[in-house]
Amino acid sequence: MLKLIYALARREGMSREAFQHYWREVHAPLVAAAAPALGIRRYVQSHSVATALDGALQESRSLAQPPFDGHAELWFDSVEAIEAALATPEGQAAAQRLLEDEARFIDFSRSRMVLAHEHPVVG
Repeated sequence: MLKLIYALARREGMSREAFQHYWREVHAPLVAAAAPALGIRRYVQSHSVATALDGALQESRSLAQPPFDGHAELWFDSVEAIEAALATPEGQAAAQRLLEDEARFIDFSRSRMVLAHEHPVVG
């Protein structure tokens, strides 16, 4: 299995609450609908929360501010499966719909994406 991890930053002028609501209530159903065409096996959203620990966690490792507003994780069978899905008209149309919707709430210049293999250590 291959995982795409997408660290998301919200668009300028959008509150964290509005970002997370849009992501959960509008974008998530679009991803669910696109999953068959794109070969998405699993999709998980992790929404950031504001806590009293935020400053200490950032300071402890001299991390850049501000933190991401959430992380999306998408599982695929392989790189080849992604490439095959994107080679179909259905996959291309689904990917385009998701990209157009993402532009409504994600600041692409401050977001990051990586493909990775999981190596569980605990649990």
